[in-house]
Parts: sequence; structure tokens; C-alpha cells
Amino acid sequence: MNSKSDIIIIGAGLNGLAAALALGGTQAERPCAVTLVDQFDPRTPQSTRRDSRGSALTRATQTMFDRLGLSEVLKPHLQDMRDVIVTDDVLLQETRPALLNFVTPEGEKSAAAMIENHVLLGAMVAAVMASPMIKFETGRAVTNFSFGPGLASVTLDDGTKLRTSLIIAADGRNSKARDAAGIDIVSNDYGQSAITLTVEHELPHDALAEEHFTRDGVFAILPLTGNRSSLVWTETHDEAQRIAALDDVAFQYELERRFGPRRGKLVPQGTRRAYPLTLVIAKEFMAEHLALIGDAAHVIHPLAGLGLNLGFKDVAALAECIVDALAIGGDIGSQQVLERYQSSRRFDTYATNLAIDGLNRLFANDNPSLKIIRDFGLKLVDRATPLKTVILNQAAGRGGDLPRLMR
Repeated sequence: MNSKSDIIIIGAGLNGLAAALALGGTQAERPCAVTLVDQFDPRTPQSTRRDSRGSALTRATQTMFDRLGLSEVLKPHLQDMRDVIVTDDVLLQETRPALLNFVTPEGEKSAAAMIENHVLLGAMVAAVMASPMIKFETGRAVTNFSFGPGLASVTLDDGTKLRTSLIIAADGRNSKARDAAGIDIVSNDYGQSAITLTVEHELPHDALAEEHFTRDGVFAILPLTGNRSSLVWTETHDEAQRIAALDDVAFQYELERRFGPRRGKLVPQGTRRAYPLTLVIAKEFMAEHLALIGDAAHVIHPLAGLGLNLGFKDVAALAECIVDALAIGGDIGSQQVLERYQSSRRFDTYATNLAIDGLNRLFANDNPSLKIIRDFGLKLVDRATPLKTVILNQAAGRGGDLPRLMR
């Protein structure tokens, strides 16, 4: 069986679903016929519940979701982060003085808000299912990619051949589409893994987000709706695997000694998992009839919570390039359109990764002299209001030239 779509998206995760909505959803500026291809079906209840992590959505990302018609569905599940503190080397200390503190002024919207990934995924799946220009091809693996000449195509394991003007790779850090196009990557193992889980606590968080840096990585406590928080707990690979495998009593002990007593009794919720942290950046974000977005293009360290937002910015930038091409009757899979997309995203991605990588290297060590210097530097930044404003603008996703969907 053969069929044709304007656009084929490989990967029906968060970035792939966002791209489908931006290009073929009911609120799309110039709706295209979009086919979402994934071996797993995100419409099943098991799929929407499998991601136990939470994500920070920048203000710019929230604007995009508003433009895509999702804001009313997401609003009850968003928890603003109105106060953010940064501390250094705090393990086993009951008092943790903030070296850096960002407070959202009264009456202003916070730079970012937390949401649980499974909630976001469920809302996006429902919106896609309500969009007649989008269809799913799930339950089958892609066995072959062809990027031209002429139309591009993908072949599924049952022999189905899907043809298109443009393939969008949203299939993650181990992207098969990227590999098939021969695009090389730059990668680096951080030597760290992140344990992620949700914790219910007895006392309220008061919209406070905390980032506690230790020599092995960040221990981030990020507020969710209700008396709950999402944890990003970074350790060395071996230590993270050891902690994740502990029985409930031993795990509770390790959790409490890092979390501290300030929010009362802690109750871990859901499944705890340890994810290895690796830098991955594609050397090119495009090839013939192919655009990379999200983790297929870049995977960065999670300490600032910007990785998913970078993917959504890819979506907004690519949608803008495609809409502008359609407005003049152009080929949406042309080299010109894809080069414009690449030039709009590559520098921003590289610059963000350089900053995050530098921060991780600065904090993930136990050099006493360096600790004195970085703590002194953080205190200076804390007193410099203009610099803090710049940092908050970056955290809100408002730095650089924003795509139309995010304005």
C-alpha cells in the first residue's frame, strides 16, 4: 500500500506531536496533510502514563501552546515557579543559604511553569486526534528511508510505503532518520545519570523551585500542582543505579538526607528511573527533504530545564519556514526552506549548550578554590539586578529572535 502526505513526522513523542499540531492542527496557520509515524501508539493509556518526569515550560513555550489551542486544557496542571534559589554543596546540611535568588515580582507572570510530561502528552494526543489533517501510522517500525530524488519516502515493516515532500525526524537521541541521512553527531558522556520521580510532601512548596549543586551534580526540587514536587537527582552513573535499585526503606533514607526536613513527610510517587546524561548535537539539522527537531537534533544537560523547550523552539521555527514557503507556493522540502530553518536554530542551540555545559563543569567538582570563586560570583550576580533580568529573560525563552508561534 502506498500513500502520500505533505509531511511525515517520525516519532509521536512531545516534539513530534507539537510539530503535527503546528503544521496540521486545527489552529495551524496553513494546515498541511501530516502523517505521524511511530512504532508505539501514543493514544493508548499505557503510552500517556509511561513518562514519570516533569518539565518546565518557558513563557515562550506557553505562548506557543496558547496559539495551538492547548492553554485551557493545560492551565489547571501548570504550576508557576515564582521563586528560584540556587545553593552550593549542601548534602547533609539542614540550613541551605541561597547564593542566588530569582523572585517574580507581584503581578508579573513567572518565567516558567512546571507540568507533568504524561499530562502534556495526553493533552497533545487529544488535540491531534481532533485534527482531521493529521493521521497516525503506528504499531509498525520504519525499515527504510529514501530522501530523493523527487519525493522522500519511508517504508514500514509491513511493506507500506509513505511518500512526502518533507520528513521531520522527531525520533529521539538515537534517531534512525538522522542515521539514514548520514548526519554525524558530536557526543559526550557526562559521567552522570539523573534519577527522576515525583514526591508528595506534607507542607506546601509555595511555588519555590530549588537547585542544590553538589560535586556529583544538581539535586533539583521543582514544584508541581498540589503539595508535590518533581525531582531531578543527578549522581554518577554507578551511584544513580545503586540508589534507583534500593528497596523502599533505603531509598527513603537517601531521599530525605538530600531533600531535607523543611517540607515535612515525603512520599515518593510513581516509578523512579535513572537516565544516563549524554550530550548529543547533530552536525547538521537538515539533509535533503529532512529536518531534525528535538532530541534528534540536540540533547543537552537537564540542569536548567531547557532541553524540551529547545525542541519546541525547533518546532516553531520550522513551522514558520514552512508556512512562509506555502504562502508563495514554494516546495516545503526544498534546500532553501531547510537551510533557513537550520540557520535559525543551530547557533541558538550551540550557544545554549555551551552555557549549560559550562555550568555543569563549574559545579560538578569538589575543587575548594573553585568553590570559593563560584560562590563569590553567584553572590555578585545576585546583587546585579540588570544581569538577573537578562538571565530571567533567557529562562523565559525570550532570548534571541523568537519564531512567530512564540511571540
